[in-house]
Amino acid sequence: MPELNLDLPAIQAAARLLEQGELVAFPTETVYGLGADAENPAAVARIYAAKGRPSNHPVIVHLAPGADIAYWAQSIPQEARQLIEAFWPGPLTLILKRAQHIPDSVSGGQDSIGLRCPSHPVARALLGAFKNGKGGVAAPSANKFGHVSPTTAQHVRDEFGTGPGSPLACVLDGGQSEVGIESTIIDLSRIATHGPVLLRPGHIGVKEIADVIGAAPRLPDAAAPRASGTLDAHYAPRTPVALVTLEQLPATVRQLATAGQRAAIIGRLAPAQAEAAAQLSLPQSPAGYAHGLYAALRAMDAAGADVILVETLPAEGAWQGVNDRLRRAAHDSAGILSRLLKRGQ
Repeated sequence: MPELNLDLPAIQAAARLLEQGELVAFPTETVYGLGADAENPAAVARIYAAKGRPSNHPVIVHLAPGADIAYWAQSIPQEARQLIEAFWPGPLTLILKRAQHIPDSVSGGQDSIGLRCPSHPVARALLGAFKNGKGGVAAPSANKFGHVSPTTAQHVRDEFGTGPGSPLACVLDGGQSEVGIESTIIDLSRIATHGPVLLRPGHIGVKEIADVIGAAPRLPDAAAPRASGTLDAHYAPRTPVALVTLEQLPATVRQLATAGQRAAIIGRLAPAQAEAAAQLSLPQSPAGYAHGLYAALRAMDAAGADVILVETLPAEGAWQGVNDRLRRAAHDSAGILSRLLKRGQ
């Protein structure tokens, strides 16, 4: 990402606020996080209250580079050390057995814990200043539960407001998040019996994981740990979302317009649609698309449309992360197109 001029006094002040039990929003390379002292259950509870997050839905603990992983986890399998060496700092979360002295408020009452070391320079500076680099910051995405994750400081302010009524003590601005979707989550807490398990796809793909540890992660089983961002409905704007193929898109927009319904469009290859209320084109590469996805969803959510039509993406592995986010964003909007067209009859 472009070089940043770090506001070290602001970062130091934010670290002190975290140590005092306050909530601080900060940038990571994936999305902006809503942070609290991971070892302060009252502070973690404030995250859940601010987001409206179910108390059994775990959060990820963010650590400074070089942190003592053994402080947080009961055991660290060889595969975890290999992945840490390969991908930390970076957009990879590892699920390990939680050390008994770590409060279960960060794990939704489970015996596991999600750990990651972000690469964003502001996040790294904040984690290094917090408890002299020896603490952990619990930080889900800085948005209301289930909504579109924020990739800019302004997105966070739009979500929670500013001033006396906001639950946030401060928001650190680090520009737009480079990756743009949340970290890959790999469960290694049951590796002796289940092997590595992919709980959430992201920027780091299955092949990259397999190249490091010699085994491809399996899909989750019924007993897999709960993890952040894995509910069927998640990452959703307020406007319903429908996934439409490039071939179907023009006819769908015309049918909606004839029925008096306004559509906003997010596409890659789709030509401009005159009947659309608004339209955005995202890059054709998986990384470029992911970088702009959440900002595009937020922009189209503000367009006053009845539905956001998203051009379907390729199915190959490189697109797994963004396809996962779009599928969850559209989950609660199943059948929306037929309902909108019926309204116009």
